[in-house]
Amino acid sequence: MALQLGDTAPDFTQESTAGTINFHEWAGDSWVILFSHPKDFTPVCTTELGEVSRLKPEFDKRNTKAIGLSVDPLEDHEAWAGDIQETQGQGLNFPLLADGDRKVSDLYGMIHPNANDTLTVRSVFIIDPNKKVRLTITYPASTGRNFAEVLRVLDSLQLTDEHKLATPVNWQDGDDCIIVPAVSNEEAKTLFPEGWDEQKPYLRLVKQPKRS
Repeated sequence: MALQLGDTAPDFTQESTAGTINFHEWAGDSWVILFSHPKDFTPVCTTELGEVSRLKPEFDKRNTKAIGLSVDPLEDHEAWAGDIQETQGQGLNFPLLADGDRKVSDLYGMIHPNANDTLTVRSVFIIDPNKKVRLTITYPASTGRNFAEVLRVLDSLQLTDEHKLATPVNWQDGDDCIIVPAVSNEEAKTLFPEGWDEQKPYLRLVKQPKRS
């Protein structure tokens, strides 16, 4: 069965370009972006791995580690890393799991049971420091992933874990937020003393508070 939001992300031990990864130990108290690829030397995935490497400073600011996966052996990963450096102008700076035995792919439900190949291995997971799955997205082979959206969701999750808020449609860091319905107006006066814009009793917009 595919993982659902709120499930504990399965632990595993697997080889990678950064050595043996014991996943929960490696993750520590960080957030994790785990994203997967159906095979090495694929054009769309090559661009994605370069982009995630470029985004490492943004992930670092958010206490987040990136880890990739491809259903090919380690020696192919090492050759592919050279192509990524050459074509994307950015070398790999995070682990790429060598999931040739599909152990991790199967644990995370990345391969459809009726698939005759691994093209369904195009998944993204956000996993929080408690090892809970907080986001899942599966992309088609023809469409490159939007890592700006992954960062946006990560910002939302970290903000709303800290404050009793939700984020509205197309929210970006710094935009107004929504006070969750479970918070009464009396409690909201304490939490948000500068006030809010009550458009409906269930739709109260408030300036985004500072993040810790």
